[in-house]
Amino acid sequence: MAKAGKLYIVATPIGNLEDITLRALRVLKEVDVILCEDTRVTKKLLDRYEIKKPLLSYHHHSKISRVEKITEHLENGKNLALVSDAGTPGVSDPGNELVALLLQDQNPEIDIIPIPGASAITVLASVAGINMSKFTFLGFPPHKKGRETFFRGVSESKHPVIYFESVHRVLKNLELLEKMKPDAKLVIGREMTKMFEEIARGEIGEVLKFYRGDKGDLGEKGDKGKVKGEFIIIVY
Repeated sequence: MAKAGKLYIVATPIGNLEDITLRALRVLKEVDVILCEDTRVTKKLLDRYEIKKPLLSYHHHSKISRVEKITEHLENGKNLALVSDAGTPGVSDPGNELVALLLQDQNPEIDIIPIPGASAITVLASVAGINMSKFTFLGFPPHKKGRETFFRGVSESKHPVIYFESVHRVLKNLELLEKMKPDAKLVIGREMTKMFEEIARGEIGEVLKFYRGDKGDLGEKGDKGKVKGEFIIIVY
């Protein structure tokens, strides 16, 4: 019987394709198959570094048959790499579900190896300019049910809270947070590591003015066009 393969959990850039480690590149070149959320997104990274490997999609909607296929590859001695569309797998994607399912199979021969790298959470925390020795990460806020409970928890936290936010709900959710914690201070990262990277800091009222397009202390002129891209927010 073939020795079981290894599963590498590989962090990839969150925007700038240069933000990948030498070790990650080596692993992606050496594995037999790369598991990815969106093959088109991963192919852009691989093309940048001239890596040609078979791609197998694995995402939130993958069926159990896909997990069985992954398990079969590993049991047959193939080495696999799991990547997300951006950042570190397992933080806000189904990576941890796959790891949990593999651990449930109780196959001690399968090694699961982390390859660290970029993470939007630590990227913004590193430039926050506040004490981030303790913080709470909450992922994405709920769309509807549980939304008020989510932001009440943010407003009452004793430590800084980091969460991801959708471009479609960022203003609405900041307005809700302002009602619950009108003295909140924020650090907002938009399009981190990308061409239009922007970091806004200030009291929640001023941040809202800035993103609504009103004049305020954060800039001479607001710009409604700034409500684009991907957001990560620290509340303290």
